[in-house]
Amino acid sequence: MDVLQHLAFILGASIPLILLLGSVVSLAGAPEKLWRNAHIAGFMALIASILLSVLSLYEGAAGAFFDFVHITPVSVIILLAITLIALVVLRFSENYMSGEPNQQKFAGLLQLTFAASTLVIISNHLLVLIAAWMTVSLAMHQLLLFYPERPRAALAAHKKFIFARLAEVSLFAAFILLYLQNNSWVISDLMAHYASVQEPLNFQEHLAAGLIAMAVIIKSAQLPVHGWLIQVVEAPTPVSAALHGGVINMGGFILISFAPLFGLSVAAQWLVLIVAGLSMLIAALVMTTRVSIKVRLAWSTSAQMSLMLIECALGLYELALLHLVGHSFYKAHAFLNSGNAVNQNILARSAIESPPKFGDWLFASVFGIAIVAGVAYLASQVIQFNWYLSPWLLLTCALIMLLAQRNSSHHSLNILSCLMLAVLVSGLYIGLKSTSHLFISPSQHAYSIWADAWVSVVFISLLMGGYLQRYQLKRIWVQKMNLALFSGLYIDEWSTRTTLAIWPKLLPVRMNAKEMKSFKKESLS
Repeated sequence: MDVLQHLAFILGASIPLILLLGSVVSLAGAPEKLWRNAHIAGFMALIASILLSVLSLYEGAAGAFFDFVHITPVSVIILLAITLIALVVLRFSENYMSGEPNQQKFAGLLQLTFAASTLVIISNHLLVLIAAWMTVSLAMHQLLLFYPERPRAALAAHKKFIFARLAEVSLFAAFILLYLQNNSWVISDLMAHYASVQEPLNFQEHLAAGLIAMAVIIKSAQLPVHGWLIQVVEAPTPVSAALHGGVINMGGFILISFAPLFGLSVAAQWLVLIVAGLSMLIAALVMTTRVSIKVRLAWSTSAQMSLMLIECALGLYELALLHLVGHSFYKAHAFLNSGNAVNQNILARSAIESPPKFGDWLFASVFGIAIVAGVAYLASQVIQFNWYLSPWLLLTCALIMLLAQRNSSHHSLNILSCLMLAVLVSGLYIGLKSTSHLFISPSQHAYSIWADAWVSVVFISLLMGGYLQRYQLKRIWVQKMNLALFSGLYIDEWSTRTTLAIWPKLLPVRMNAKEMKSFKKESLS
């Protein structure tokens, strides 16, 4: 290894160590310096990530593989995102948690969560990865129980604990199978082998790919094991921001990291396509029925994770990476800004609606299809991609809704402005997609017309469902559909009953105001 690669290794390995040291100092240090020390740790981790990003621009710095640590373009990007979110969340927490008991425990666990998350990103050893993955889950479990007297928080943490252990068992079993098959624990060696393999996978390797897919499905809060993600909004807002802005995205990173293996297993791909496709459709439609901002954001996260997994199952890893980074920043900001989001939502709901007429939909459809087709044709002349139809169909559906609803808000757009915006969105899409493609290592992933057709049907169903919910609610059958969606199709109730039947949990009884005051005094004493 040359000097640049060794320096990249030192910077990459220092990030989780800095955050871990910050966690220890927060737990054992002086309470009056608690948040200052936490901010210093977060700032130093961010500086290390920035230096690593600058260093990775030089040839040979990114792509440094060691027995326990690997620094790749993907890991550099995600490390930068995690450390930036960590610093923002830690700074936000100082004011948010002011006056709360157990602040030292909160700050220590929060930094430990981020430290373990960054270790997952740079791990090049299967056992190190699973250990870091478990540490993230266990630290987050304690943060979700920061208010143990809240029944919903206790129930959500209990369900998450069970599902997390199932995911970890699946992932560990997959790693054991890969080791037995290849006699190596080193991730870079395993993926290099599967990137160049010519013969089909055997049963053991297919099973390993399926178990990895199952672990990712569970950790990404896909239906029917999604309920804990909806109920953990009982935890402090910084915890929700860390969970939705960072931890929940680990599933997408795992599939991107194991793309050479995942791309060779059609069975694992279809498992993800079916579960994530149905989860995205249901979660996205259920989200629109929710009044609580945090609950709506939680349903949105479940739908977004579904879309990210679909992108991986189609072999569109560059889109999944772009989606992962964009979702991390968006969702962290959305939760930290959830107080202002209430006023913004009230303003949006009070907007004078001007339902699109048939002519608006026809205009939107013609120009939406024309814009996307034009951008796709121009891109095809200069860029080589895995040209699935379904992602372009999703972009077309989004532009149709944008153009058709141009007069349904306080600040309506004229036709020319709307068309220019649609062209800009399409151009940004292909530009960001092509940029992300530069960071992804090539891997085998055959085009499947049936997978493309399935995802296209899901996207069209989502468009039709959104249209019915917004503009056809006067119809009786649509009202019944909306009522069923408001209940979440009772999927979480079934999941909760099954969970509690298998592993019963005595939930706390909600306290009244006097009992709560007495409880806080006892906690402080």
